[in-house]
Amino acid sequence: MSSESSKKRKPKVIRTDGVPAEGKRGKGDTDQDVRYYSEESEVDLRDPIKDYELYRETCQELQRLMAEIQELKSRGIKENAAEIDERRVQSCVHFMTLKKLNRLAHIRLKKGRDQTHEAKQKVDAYHLQLQNLLYEVMHLQKEITKCLEFKSKHEEIELVSLEEFYKEAPPEISRPAITLTEPHQQTLARLDWELEQRKRLAEKYKECLTSKEKILKEIEVKKEYLSSLQPRLNSIMQASLPVQEYLFMPFDQAHKQYETARHLPPPLYVLFVQASAYGQACDKKLVVAIEGSVEEAKALYKPPEDSQDDESDSDAEEEQTTKRRRPTLGVQLDDKRKEMLKRHPLSVTLDLKCKGEGLWAVTAAQGLTPANVLHLTFYYLMNLNVMTVKAKVTTAVEMTTAISAGDLLSPDSLLNCLYPGDHGRKTPNPANQFQFDKVGILTLSDYVTELGHPYVWVQKLGGLHFPKDQPQHTVAADNSLSASHMELTVKLLRSRLQSRLALHKQFASLEHGVVPVSSECQQLFPTKIVSRLVKWTAIPYEDYAELPYTKDVIEAGLAEDTHLYYMALIERGTAKLQAAVVLNPGYSTLPPVFSLCLNWKGERNSSNDDNIRAMESEVNVYYKELWGPKPGYQLLTNQLQRLCMVLDVYLETEPHDPSVEGPKEFPQEKMCLRLVRGPLRLKPFKFNYPQGFFSHR
Repeated sequence: MSSESSKKRKPKVIRTDGVPAEGKRGKGDTDQDVRYYSEESEVDLRDPIKDYELYRETCQELQRLMAEIQELKSRGIKENAAEIDERRVQSCVHFMTLKKLNRLAHIRLKKGRDQTHEAKQKVDAYHLQLQNLLYEVMHLQKEITKCLEFKSKHEEIELVSLEEFYKEAPPEISRPAITLTEPHQQTLARLDWELEQRKRLAEKYKECLTSKEKILKEIEVKKEYLSSLQPRLNSIMQASLPVQEYLFMPFDQAHKQYETARHLPPPLYVLFVQASAYGQACDKKLVVAIEGSVEEAKALYKPPEDSQDDESDSDAEEEQTTKRRRPTLGVQLDDKRKEMLKRHPLSVTLDLKCKGEGLWAVTAAQGLTPANVLHLTFYYLMNLNVMTVKAKVTTAVEMTTAISAGDLLSPDSLLNCLYPGDHGRKTPNPANQFQFDKVGILTLSDYVTELGHPYVWVQKLGGLHFPKDQPQHTVAADNSLSASHMELTVKLLRSRLQSRLALHKQFASLEHGVVPVSSECQQLFPTKIVSRLVKWTAIPYEDYAELPYTKDVIEAGLAEDTHLYYMALIERGTAKLQAAVVLNPGYSTLPPVFSLCLNWKGERNSSNDDNIRAMESEVNVYYKELWGPKPGYQLLTNQLQRLCMVLDVYLETEPHDPSVEGPKEFPQEKMCLRLVRGPLRLKPFKFNYPQGFFSHR
């Protein structure tokens, strides 16, 4: 019975999406369609929560029935078969209920999806409408921005102010009753007034053009007259040359100089103009001239002619020369160096004349004016953009040659440190160092003998200034810079020449053991000085640096390789005083510095004898007492004379050694108030005039 019931066919459930099946439909199909549609309508009437409760109860019943069936089968009693079939039927009914609930759940899910899809489509439609509206808003905003940013042509026109407009414009154009309240009408009225004014100016412009043409015609007529006048003036100037020479008025020569000056480079031109102007206004003894080849200067600025025609020939020649020989790297560098250091063909010369002291008596009988001349030749290095100078001295009479005065008038050292720190060994242009690196030049000092010294004051005379904090690619010549330094530089140059000539003359006397003292300076010294100068020689810097008593001067920075060094020897009896002298190039503005060493009963210097230090102070510290009459060129000789004086005082005030028999070697001849003073036992080195005694400072 159970097998037959299990073999019964289960009812078939047709699942469709609501579309009727094609083909023949029987009566059963119609009933199924009716049930299908009734279930869809039933979904709307049924409560999903109740269906869920029914689903839970059905599942519980199924669990209970399955448990009972299992229990009955486990007993194995045949009488339980009927009960098992009954419970199986009940289970099938519950399965049918679950299937129906499942179909209802699927129908609800489908309806939910359809409703969600419809809602989503509505949302998409609304979102699309929103995007369209936002795009329209953005487009309208762009149009508004374009309208607000629109600039009319009238905004570029500089209109007259409102006050001038209402004051000058006629009432028919200004219309104050309307334009004062309406800005648009006001702008239109101002534009009308601007148009009216421009029409008037155009008419005036035409009138000015006609008058300009008339004036140009008159100028052409006058030019023709002046061009015909030039040959007549040339003939008159040629005829007046003897008169110019007789009256010492070389107008023609000056005119030629100015014509040549047109071909000078800018720095040399600035120097020529400023020096000429200063010479005419303030210094008649300053002579300015131009030397060099004018033709070569003109060729520098001429473009090469027929370069295209001869290009093929030059290429062929180059090929032949390169095939024959190729220049080595050293030759190429030499050529580049020569090109780098090339000078302009023209140069400017300055001749500074100064009267020679003590030469009037020699030349007055000959009817000549004694004068010493400092010849300065200024060059311009075109590729380096710097100026250099060479110096030469011409004396009025032949001077006595002094061995120690060899470097005084030397062209290489004559102008050293004209301004403090300006040695003229390095180029003042910072850009030159990069140019030197390209051609293998270490420093410009190796070429100053040939090219001249590039002093900083030379650049300033040419109007060139090279700032170190802000380097510039190109430096232009400045007239104001040259004019501001011209007067002081000329005075320094003339003072340098006069001081060197005075030293040259003094050195000639010092080498013969004579310390020249002028009559104006006789009161600085006593009548009798026993110590005498026996030797005066020049020494190199290396020998000076090796002396043990000159270390303090070197460490103080008072001795450099650009200074001049001399050795003086003063003797009295067995005492010998050595004086190492440092002569600054700026003498006599900057005094010489003395370092002393006394050889008498041992070696005494400033490190072991306080009186030797006091003697150095007498010449190094109190040098202003020894300047004498201005400009103080006798300072060196007065310092040497004071050294002889204080050596006498030092030796005469030394106590007599009782162990030595015989009279005192240096008897006291100077009158001193006190022989020594203080714990340092310092001696009285100060001479008091006219009393004639010595005292302490």
